[in-house]
Amino acid sequence: MLNRLMIAALLSMLPFGVMAKKQGSDQIPGERPERFEVSGDILIYDTEKVEGDIRQDDIDQFKEALRGNSQIWELHLNSSGGSVYAATEIAKIVMDHGLNTLVDGMCISACVDVFLAGQRRRMTLGSKIGFHQRSWDPASVEKYYHGWREDNDGATPFDFGSWIYGDTQSEVYGHMTYMVSRGVEPGFVIKTLQAVASEEWYPTRLQMIAAGVLREEVPQD
Repeated sequence: MLNRLMIAALLSMLPFGVMAKKQGSDQIPGERPERFEVSGDILIYDTEKVEGDIRQDDIDQFKEALRGNSQIWELHLNSSGGSVYAATEIAKIVMDHGLNTLVDGMCISACVDVFLAGQRRRMTLGSKIGFHQRSWDPASVEKYYHGWREDNDGATPFDFGSWIYGDTQSEVYGHMTYMVSRGVEPGFVIKTLQAVASEEWYPTRLQMIAAGVLREEVPQD
């Protein structure tokens, strides 16, 4: 009983802030950090915090973050990539809001599409930006094929192969056009197609400045 009274007396002497901090850490054991964080006038999009990829759910969360924080002018990125569709949609939002972008950590694959949507585009020292060919894993191709076959009665695997061949060329063309439209030098864009998905190409900072991937100055219309 005496020990309990002594402990209670000691706790009552501690500053309230210290007690609140301790209580707060005990109340959320194992809680995973959010991938979106607003820091003043900067929006941080970090998929690596949750060991995940860019996903379709992020589109609405991204819109919501901007809708509730009109002061945001720059997007900080740290992501190893993910859904091409989601990255494309988020990139459209970045362009629509006229945000600047900055890589703080890494930006690989689909993340690059979001990064290139920025007006002024920078990266912190020690960060890296990685490029590779678009890829589609066998399991996803099989799943898509079954749905495609249902929509195309009587279609054979050869029909699907023919369709996917043309569709892939259209998608590659669209991606290359997007990069060039964002000010990236065409020769550099073509070189990004040489890196297979399992072996990303990480150009140097100077290479990316020369190619227009990184740029300090916002282009004037």
